[in-house]
Amino acid sequence: MSNTNITVVHGVLVEDDMQFTLVELCRACAADTEQVIALVDEGVLTPSGAAAHEWRFGGAALRRARAALRLTRDLNLNAAGTALVLDLLDQIEALRAQIRRLGG
Repeated sequence: MSNTNITVVHGVLVEDDMQFTLVELCRACAADTEQVIALVDEGVLTPSGAAAHEWRFGGAALRRARAALRLTRDLNLNAAGTALVLDLLDQIEALRAQIRRLGG
């Protein structure tokens, strides 16, 4: 007999036009509201709405928040450091896209 390992992966597809409240985003990222508010304060996340209880985040914010929280945890960064790293990663991706457009 042979041993066969089967891995089952569960996931949820999130559309970019999907909207999350602050509480829903925190729940989806397993984060405290203070962590997400700090990311908003540093410009990592840009919600619509004037006050925290009115904030709405798009689907792309979920991916960005998870990446930010992972950087914060794995590299022991504060919110400002996380914002800097994400900004640099965005710039690298933009440069790569430009190189692809130019045929490089």
